[in-house]
Amino acid sequence: MRDRRDAPDDDAAAPPTTLLERPGGDVVPARATGVQLLGELKGSGYRQPPALVRRADGQTLQLTPLLYFVLEAIDGVRNHDEIAACAGERFGKSLTGRDAFTLIDEKLRPLGVVRLADGSEPTVTKANPLLALRFRVVVTDPSMTRRITAPFAWLLHPVFALPVAVAFVLVCKWVLFDRGLGFAAHQAFANPALLLTVFAITVVSAGFHEFGHAAAARYGGATPGAMGAGLYVVWPAFYTDVTDSYRLGRGGRIRTDLGGLYFNALLSVAVFGVWWLTGWDALLLVIATQLIQMVRQLPPLLRFDGYHLLADITGVPDLFHRIKPTLTGLLPTHWGRPESKVLKPWAKAVVTLWVVLVVPLMALTVLLTVISLPRILASSAVSISDHWQQMTHAFSDGDVLAGLAKLLAVIAVGLPLLGIAVMVGRSVNRLTRKVWRSTEGRPGRRGMAALTAAAVLAALTYAWWPHGNYRAIQPYERGTLTDALPAAFHSATPSGLQEGRQSSAQTIWPADAGPLPTADEPALALVLVPRTDAPNGKPAPTWVFPFNRPAPPGAGDNQTLAVNTKDGTTVYDVAFAMVWAHGNSVLNKNEAYAFASCTRCTAVAVSFQVILIVGQANVIVPQNISAAVNYNCIQCVTAALAVQLVVTLPGAPSAAEAKELAALWQTIQEFSKHLVGLSFAEIHDRLVQFEKQILDIIEKHAPERTATTPASGSVPSETAVGPAESAGLGGSEAPIGPASSAPEDVGAPTAADTPAASAPPEETAPATEPVSVAPSVAPTP
Repeated sequence: MRDRRDAPDDDAAAPPTTLLERPGGDVVPARATGVQLLGELKGSGYRQPPALVRRADGQTLQLTPLLYFVLEAIDGVRNHDEIAACAGERFGKSLTGRDAFTLIDEKLRPLGVVRLADGSEPTVTKANPLLALRFRVVVTDPSMTRRITAPFAWLLHPVFALPVAVAFVLVCKWVLFDRGLGFAAHQAFANPALLLTVFAITVVSAGFHEFGHAAAARYGGATPGAMGAGLYVVWPAFYTDVTDSYRLGRGGRIRTDLGGLYFNALLSVAVFGVWWLTGWDALLLVIATQLIQMVRQLPPLLRFDGYHLLADITGVPDLFHRIKPTLTGLLPTHWGRPESKVLKPWAKAVVTLWVVLVVPLMALTVLLTVISLPRILASSAVSISDHWQQMTHAFSDGDVLAGLAKLLAVIAVGLPLLGIAVMVGRSVNRLTRKVWRSTEGRPGRRGMAALTAAAVLAALTYAWWPHGNYRAIQPYERGTLTDALPAAFHSATPSGLQEGRQSSAQTIWPADAGPLPTADEPALALVLVPRTDAPNGKPAPTWVFPFNRPAPPGAGDNQTLAVNTKDGTTVYDVAFAMVWAHGNSVLNKNEAYAFASCTRCTAVAVSFQVILIVGQANVIVPQNISAAVNYNCIQCVTAALAVQLVVTLPGAPSAAEAKELAALWQTIQEFSKHLVGLSFAEIHDRLVQFEKQILDIIEKHAPERTATTPASGSVPSETAVGPAESAGLGGSEAPIGPASSAPEDVGAPTAADTPAASAPPEETAPATEPVSVAPSVAPTP
């Protein structure tokens, strides 16, 4: 973040600051200490270019040409008549001493650029923007900044800059589209030292970014000021004072704006060179963080590089001050007013477009933040709790690096919450003060303001009142704009696949099973529910197909049956099940059947079964079957997907392994209830991802089983059967999307009525060998 308005430049030349008395006791005016005259803004977007003046507190002011000429003529020697003569000659019109006195006393002194009439320094009030950088700490004074940035100025020469830019584009293309960041992330998170190194380089790169602004200013002929750090809302940020770049033309200012981004690109190319020499893939994450920093800097919403870039392109130094005049200028009653014509036509068009885009976007951002705040708080609480537990475990185990990495994760999740709280507090405080001052002595307006505040408070209470909205964001959620709106705003007419239902069932647990499972501490359990052809008490559809119904599922089997015989409707059935199998034979079936006989109709069946075989099994013949059949169908679609994962475990799972599997299975079950809008391919890909996550958990905990001594007998031999997939598609179309009407009766219960999982066996002896998984694919013709 480079700064042009707040950090002072101590070494800049200052005019005389002492008051002189001329013969006859005539006291002459003098400028305030530290005032700098920056001159006319070059490349201005104003019809009449303003002149810029900087106070000793670092605040940059815009003056009209006449006021600037008057201030320029004040040198502590001239009296009012002489100042008027000098300024009038520059301005092209004659001024009197009285005119000069009025301009100085009523215009310049209130701005804090001229000493008071008694010769004392003025007391100035510095602008305090809502998003200003606060709690500044100066790291280098202007003279040191000039010394340390001088060696970097040559990096801005086109002979060097153009090859760097080309190399940066090629490196980004290779990292993002060819190499990828998967293994880099895995390596970094598996090695806390590398993760902390990436974090440290990223922090240093933020300071290097500021070197880019300062070096670009020096290359253009400007003099950079102090460099330091501060807090932007709650986030640490570096800054560089490049106010002197206002002396440059539009091209020089734009170069200064882009200097920080260029140094990010330069660092990315250098890190790529280090990777090429060392082969440490984790370093590639630094390139990703540089891209993120650059993308974050470019949008012209906040006072980052993109904002200043747009301001310098248009020649309008402070765009935020133009929001109100631009909005009022859009009203027909203001079209002919002088304040609507201060900008050049092209600059006015650009600024108007910026205002029209930024104001609704900011309002929408605030609205979505308010509505989504309960979900954000719940998700952050869960994440902070998980990272905090992992951090305490790491520190207690003596793994300091892992503990520090988790501490960074806690801070990264907590800072946005703190930022939201700070911004809300500042905004409410400012708005309350402003309304209170503007309605003073006007009881009617103050009463309306109070009613408006009460209405806003009531709306916030409605949005934030707990009614099931304080739940963590789940991986299966799409996160669209419509999803963020309350349910009352959604269409009441269902279409396509619908969200599943939650229900409860009674289970029997052994007396010595320990604490019973809860919502926060779930456990895997098998709940067998009878399946009928008339779910929810509704009659089953008429069977019109020239073959018998599939046999009902047996114990440990998983089956979906979607039958559609009604025109223009969609029928679906979804069943997910996890089974812990132990014994001599494993013959579990996973079946998905989708049958349709209608016009413009759809039938979808999705079956997902995970079979975990614990211990020795002599016969392992799992079956994975899918069938999609159209019979006398016109413009209809049938889709059946059966995915089965079979894995053998030599020993009983550890408590940690069972807990992770239970948590993952809960996520999988939630996904089964939110299939609306997903295509057939998307559902399949997500199930494949879930399979991989299950296998990753099993492989991760394999050493825990190998470290356990069997209770009795020999260690069972290992057998591994990988995932089996069976998919059937029928009809003239393949995608699965919303239908034209509500779901029709289904021939089998949905996922909410299906057994979820069975409890892991308790009698199987743990093994001393790690599990091995040999995936195979067995498509059904």
